[in-house]
Amino acid sequence: MNNVFVYCEIEEGKVADVSLELLTKGRSLANQLKCRLEAVVAGSKLDGVEKQINPYGADVIHIAEDKSLYPYKTLPHAKIVKEVFQKEKPCIGLFGATSVGRDLAPRIASVLKCGLTADCTALEIGDHTDNKTGKEYKNLLYQIRPAFGGNILATIINPETRPQLATVREGVMKKEEVTGNHNAELKKVDAAGLLSEEDFIVEIIERHIEPRKVNIANSNIIVAGGYGVGSKENFALLFQLADVLGGEVAGSRAAVDSGFVEHARQVGQTGVTVRPKLYIACGISGQIQHRAGMDQSAMIISINDDPGAPINQIADYSVIGDLNEIIPKMIKYYKKNSK
Repeated sequence: MNNVFVYCEIEEGKVADVSLELLTKGRSLANQLKCRLEAVVAGSKLDGVEKQINPYGADVIHIAEDKSLYPYKTLPHAKIVKEVFQKEKPCIGLFGATSVGRDLAPRIASVLKCGLTADCTALEIGDHTDNKTGKEYKNLLYQIRPAFGGNILATIINPETRPQLATVREGVMKKEEVTGNHNAELKKVDAAGLLSEEDFIVEIIERHIEPRKVNIANSNIIVAGGYGVGSKENFALLFQLADVLGGEVAGSRAAVDSGFVEHARQVGQTGVTVRPKLYIACGISGQIQHRAGMDQSAMIISINDDPGAPINQIADYSVIGDLNEIIPKMIKYYKKNSK
């Protein structure tokens, strides 16, 4: 009752990274609320799945195992989660902002008649006082996300309805294991008893998953370009710098929209969230929408001809000047010093 729940996605027997990130955040929220962290897993061949979840601090794991539950299908998974939530009455429910989470979470919110905030970049616990009624609410989930095209950060609350549901993009939350050995209590969900023929009206005839061609989320070094790079041809310089540094190239939404670089490399609220050891921002103004996807980088270097660019406010080092002159020098001196 009134615990924090995380829906864990399963793909080929492995718990998705975004789910492990949410377990880490969920553990922190549960500690603040002095409640338990619980996970919900639905799929087939789930023997030992708790070994993947235990290191992230879940107190209880609800396991619905049936051969019909893999791969993911909307109706059966929605019924499983709905039944668990109706029985356990969580105060908070977290889902990944993936194709699965974006399909599942709104259905749960609809059937339970509760609020849902999509694509959150931060989750915090806090209080709220209604200005009209003066009513005070304690320990609400602050669901924080960029709004109005990324120009502001909006804090959204669900004071009256429970559970408070949110989806979070992969990479936004940090994935960390808890200290010491941790063994969760396992609760079996009777999937066969809950599901009916109507839940399988949609049949998967063929399933094909396209592997990622670019994986900037796991890169330790990222050279990112914005609209200020000027053209697709100028992005060749960024690829040269990334090549000598052993990193990946990324782009802002403006650069992607302008056709300078493909969408798979987009960093920001509508792209990928990254946490590299080094992030070199070239010709990027640094609006909130972009910063939400990279401001947790260990070191940020900005290359921009505008001293007043917002990116310089969060950069560890700012280089003011023409990137077409600066980047070739960086490539030259790095090659020289790395010999």
